[in-house]
Amino acid sequence: MILTKDEILKAIKSGKLKIKPFKTNQVNAGSIDLTLSNEFRRFTPKKEMIIVSENVDYKKYTTKFIAKSVILKHNELVLGITKEKITMPEDLCGFLQGRTRFARIGLNVHITASFVQPGSSNRQVLEIVNLGEKPIKLLAGIRVAQLVVEKTVGKAKFSGKYNNQVL
Repeated sequence: MILTKDEILKAIKSGKLKIKPFKTNQVNAGSIDLTLSNEFRRFTPKKEMIIVSENVDYKKYTTKFIAKSVILKHNELVLGITKEKITMPEDLCGFLQGRTRFARIGLNVHITASFVQPGSSNRQVLEIVNLGEKPIKLLAGIRVAQLVVEKTVGKAKFSGKYNNQVL
């Protein structure tokens, strides 16, 4: 079951769902807008092959930088992270989605791994790609993504590699 605005606000007010920083106007009919921070990672221009394995580390192939904005060329990927830290209770989970207004210009803010585990506590890393033909300038501080919150059947607590993640 997807939580609607009233249920999301109730979960936040009770302290069950924690989002910091948070403003009430971030909550929509069935989702919560999330804000892009000023922290990014760009892939280094080396032509080495990345081997997909359980030990692959994106930090080895990227450079972190702080910026008020970043320009994405056609088909370019950059990693970003939300300003908000989301702490899910053990009986809620979430899915990160792009926002329609940005999808319509070719911006994909989360290409995969959109699941926010129950019991996790993280800022959300975004895999941002420009699929449009024109360059796109991303601005730190824009509400670039949204989180859809769902009730789980049973309880679980995430304890994986990326709990308490940083970019």
